[in-house]
Amino acid sequence: MYRLVFTQVLRRFDAEAVHHLTVRALALLSALPLVKRLLHKALAPHDPALRVSAFGVHFPGPLGLAAGFDKDAACAEGAAALGFGHVEVGTITAHGQPGNPRPRLFRLVGERAVVNRMGFNNAGAAAAARRLRRVRGVPVVVGVNIGKTKVVPESGATADYVASARQLAPLADYLVVNVSSPNTPGLRDLQAVSLLRPLLTAVKEVADGTPRRTPLLVKIAPDLADEDVDAVADLALELGLDGVIATNTTIRHGGETGGLSGRPLKARSLEVLRRLRARVGDRITLVSVGGVEDVDDVWERLLAGATLVQGYTGWVYGGPLWAATIHRQLSRRVRRHGFTSITQVIGRTAPESRTAPEARTAPEVRTAPAARTTGAP
Repeated sequence: MYRLVFTQVLRRFDAEAVHHLTVRALALLSALPLVKRLLHKALAPHDPALRVSAFGVHFPGPLGLAAGFDKDAACAEGAAALGFGHVEVGTITAHGQPGNPRPRLFRLVGERAVVNRMGFNNAGAAAAARRLRRVRGVPVVVGVNIGKTKVVPESGATADYVASARQLAPLADYLVVNVSSPNTPGLRDLQAVSLLRPLLTAVKEVADGTPRRTPLLVKIAPDLADEDVDAVADLALELGLDGVIATNTTIRHGGETGGLSGRPLKARSLEVLRRLRARVGDRITLVSVGGVEDVDDVWERLLAGATLVQGYTGWVYGGPLWAATIHRQLSRRVRRHGFTSITQVIGRTAPESRTAPEARTAPEVRTAPAARTTGAP
C-alpha cells in the first residue's frame, strides 16, 4: 500500500515539503499521549532477544533513526512509537540558521537514494534543549547530533561545538560530534586528526562533566581515505570515545550538488564498518548507517561488528512501518539461527582487530533516567 501511495502521490510533491509535513505529523503524534502509547505498544520492539546495551545505555532494539530527519528534536516520541529503537536528533548547531537555499532535497527514486544539501537548517541548541527537557510519554533513547554553525570560522569551531554540548549533553542519552556533513563549507576538514583531537577533547570534557557522564561518539564520512579511517579509529581509542558512527552521506556521485544517501552508499558504508571493526575490535561501539534498506542489511551490519544500525533513506522508501517490520523480522531470524539474543550476532563474521592504541575500560551498563529510558531492564 505505501509503495503505491509513494509512487502515485508522494513522489509528485517537493521532497522537502513532504519531509516537513511528516515531521509535523509525528510531532502531533508525540503530543497525543493515548495514541502514541497505543502505537508504541503495538509497533515498538518489545522482544527481550532484541535488547542491546551500548556505551552504558539500554536499547530495546538495534535499529534507530539516523540524524537528519528530526533536526529540531520535535518528534522523537512519534518516531519511537513507529518502531525505532532509538532516535538521533539533529544536526543541531549552537546558533539557529536557515540552511542552504532551496531546492536542497532531491529523490533519486530509481536508485532508492536521496541527495541533500540542507546545510544544518535548525532553530539552534537553546530551542532544541527546551524540547528535550519535556517529560516523555513513551520510552525512547535520544541521541543528539551537533555540528558547526555555518558562519563560525574554523578557528572558532571548537568553541562553537562546546557551546552546543553545554546545552545539550546533559539532556542526551548520547552525544555525537558531526564533522562529516558535506553541506557546511570546511566542516569535513575537521576530520583531520590534528584538528579533530582538540575539538573532541574539549567536547568530551563537557560530556564527561554531566551528572551521568554523557557518552560521546564521532560521525565520519564515507569519503575518507582508508588510512584516515584508521587514524580516526585510533584517535577515538586514544581519547576514550564511546563510539564511531559510520557513515555520513557521500559526495562521490553525479547530478545535484550535496550528500548522497541510500542504496548507492551501501557498499562503501559496509566497507568502512569492516575496516573500523578490524581496527578497534569490540573496544568501542560501532554504529553503522548508509544504504540500510531491509532486514538483510541490518543483519549484515551486525555480523560485521556494528552494535547499532541506523536508517533514514530506507524509511523514506520503506514507509512508516519500516522499522517495526525490520525489528519483527530480526526477532524471527534470531530464533531461527538458534540464538537467544541478538548480541550473539554482533561481530560473528568480523576479523580480529589489528594493532591500535589501548582502549579504556568499558563503562558499566546503566539505565537512563525515567525521562530518557528505553524501558528495558
